Amino acid sequence: MNIILLEDVEHVGQRGDLAEVADGYGRNYLIPQQKARLATEGAIKALEEEERQAAKRRAQSREEAEELAEELEDLLVVVSARVSSDDEIYGSVTSQQISVELAERGYQIDRRDIELEESPIRRLGIYAATVEVHEDGVTADLKVQVMPEEG
Repeated sequence: MNIILLEDVEHVGQRGDLAEVADGYGRNYLIPQQKARLATEGAIKALEEEERQAAKRRAQSREEAEELAEELEDLLVVVSARVSSDDEIYGSVTSQQISVELAERGYQIDRRDIELEESPIRRLGIYAATVEVHEDGVTADLKVQVMPEEG
């Protein structure tokens, strides 16, 4: 029996694969459990169309991520912090603070996607950070400037 897998099935294949299984296994387990459907001509065409649409969405998402990465490359994120007399920061500057600064500028970047060159930052100065913009490996190099808090 030829089937199309609707989810990953151990020893059979991954979601979207065409597979040949024993009639009983397909009819009595995979299809009733909605882990697979019968591989009819219409179902195969629908699967191919679904894969084509998914590839198109991934390409568009990656393109948008590359545009965002270019914008972030030109950005200087300024974070202010309380400092002591020898320019040591009380506490530290973390990726969470950088994420908040980016959010104030309209960029929704999760703190876990920001990797600091020096973590955590404990002195004034300019530092480099890498931002993972897309899971396909699109990254941006971001400059972070730590300045003393005014007042």
